[in-house]
Amino acid sequence: MSFTVNISQHDLPITIEAGQTILEAALAQGVPYPHGCRSGNCGACKSQLFSGNVEILPHSEFALSKDEKASGLVLACRTVPWEDVGVTWLGDDDVIAHPFRKITGRVVSVDTMTHDIKRVRVKIQTGGPFAFSAGQYASVTFDGYPARDYSMANRPAVPVLEFHIRHVAGGEASTHVQENLAKDDVVRIEGPYGSSWLRNAHRGPIVALAGGSGIAPIKSIVEQALSQGMKQAIHLYFGVRDERDLYLEARFIKLCEKHKNLRFVPVLSESTGCTERRTGLVHETVSEDFDNLDEAKAYLAGPPPMVEAATEFLRNVGVSRADIHADAFYTALEKTEMGKPP
Repeated sequence: MSFTVNISQHDLPITIEAGQTILEAALAQGVPYPHGCRSGNCGACKSQLFSGNVEILPHSEFALSKDEKASGLVLACRTVPWEDVGVTWLGDDDVIAHPFRKITGRVVSVDTMTHDIKRVRVKIQTGGPFAFSAGQYASVTFDGYPARDYSMANRPAVPVLEFHIRHVAGGEASTHVQENLAKDDVVRIEGPYGSSWLRNAHRGPIVALAGGSGIAPIKSIVEQALSQGMKQAIHLYFGVRDERDLYLEARFIKLCEKHKNLRFVPVLSESTGCTERRTGLVHETVSEDFDNLDEAKAYLAGPPPMVEAATEFLRNVGVSRADIHADAFYTALEKTEMGKPP
């Protein structure tokens, strides 16, 4: 029995026999697949799996972490397909290596951003420095409450960490933040995690879509891109339900005035009154503006349905799966229902 492997960087699909690894088949058919040890220990053949069912053979945690595996990364030398699959090997811009940290911090401020979102700023006390790439997230624990994953909204160079925490009905941690969290409270942070970070070497257009508190990692990505002088067009779409859910608008307008390559588009999906703003689902608003986004990179963050719908649209207008970087925000209940640990 044999299957087909589509490799993004190779013009033609290759054939792979049952039980054979992707790397073995690729090298046998003359594909210059990046590799090193061939035994799952170095990470040189790390790749993004886009489609298909595979078995991942034993490998070093150094070469491929649990977090990377959960985000769809594989090692070609340890990956055995059981049906047709699609992969792309990672370029230098797709590999980061920040040290994993367990840090303790104290709350600097708790600010109300909307009726259900608090901005929490944390100053590191011990265990730092905390290096991360714009777009990544951390596991955050408030004393006496379960750990939850929140994205950093600040640029990596800013020493005070910033998190945007939406109140979830019945959520222990988010209810505590909404009602009781105060300045000087202790916070424990572990990370960084996530593969949806800013690709610094990219020179094509950037399309950034955020839904609700998903604006946090998108804010970090956009501000980092601007701070390091990226000159390509950056289209930022921020989807919320209604006016009361929109925040940081003044900040983004000011950034647009300073950086002419940035465009900011707020979108209301459930407007309750007359408005001059764009309305509808955020990915549908993008579809009104573009029919071809070839050579663009997209960064998505928000509710899973938004991320899924936006991904499908972007694929249809020429954005390759390798150029779509996304983090969907699942609640603890949703993770439990999906069979994931909360």
